[in-house]
Amino acid sequence: MRFSVLASGSTGNSIYIETENHAFLVDAGLSAKRMEQQLESIGRSMKNVDGILVTHEHSDHIKGIGVLARRHKVPIYANEKTWSAMNGLVGDIPTEQRFHFNMETSMTFGSLDIQSFAVSHDSVDPMFYVFHENDRKLAIITDTGYVSDRMKGYIAASDAYVFESNHDVSMLQMGRYPWSIKRRILSDVGHVSNEDAAIAMSEVVAEKETHIYLSHLSKDNNMKDLARMSVSQTLEACGIRTGEFVHLYDTDAEKPTELVTV
Repeated sequence: MRFSVLASGSTGNSIYIETENHAFLVDAGLSAKRMEQQLESIGRSMKNVDGILVTHEHSDHIKGIGVLARRHKVPIYANEKTWSAMNGLVGDIPTEQRFHFNMETSMTFGSLDIQSFAVSHDSVDPMFYVFHENDRKLAIITDTGYVSDRMKGYIAASDAYVFESNHDVSMLQMGRYPWSIKRRILSDVGHVSNEDAAIAMSEVVAEKETHIYLSHLSKDNNMKDLARMSVSQTLEACGIRTGEFVHLYDTDAEKPTELVTV
């Protein structure tokens, strides 16, 4: 199983995952043209993609879905409430390309099993995904105001994580955002901070080689170096030293990460 974080941030989000016989996108929050360019930069194209898995209906996760679906005849998977919320946002998608992936269920594609699980975010029915192939596990969890014990049960002991580390609390509190937006981000249906993300990580990582990609960083209220330092320090305070079996990586709003094997 291989993956690349094609884009991560408030301007657009998408992740590419492939096995020997199947490939999927999780979200397509860039324009269709940009999505095609991002795939090309890792040596892939929409011809490789068997489907797009939608997490929720916010624009930074679905911006390119309608055009990609129509242009490339690719299947789109989302839960029922998210499909309803996307009506009018993604244009017409043919019935034969519209598939329901229900909350907290699994779908199997050859050797790949995909589990969906609920998160806490201010959208109609947000959910993320865990990918299993043989004994390897990749968990994707962003856009959640907190990480519950139920979420931890789904993502525990993964070999790789794409894990939200959205903001530094002090930067957010002192920044230019109006209080209503600050309150939303800090709420249980907003986004997790660097420190809260690290505490959750400390409770799910197993004592094995684990790769964590810090994702969905706020452009205004976080920095890559700060996120990495904050997460590393918090993990260390929880008894986990990064660089031993836990390794941290940056993601970017513009540049895909290297296509790596889980």
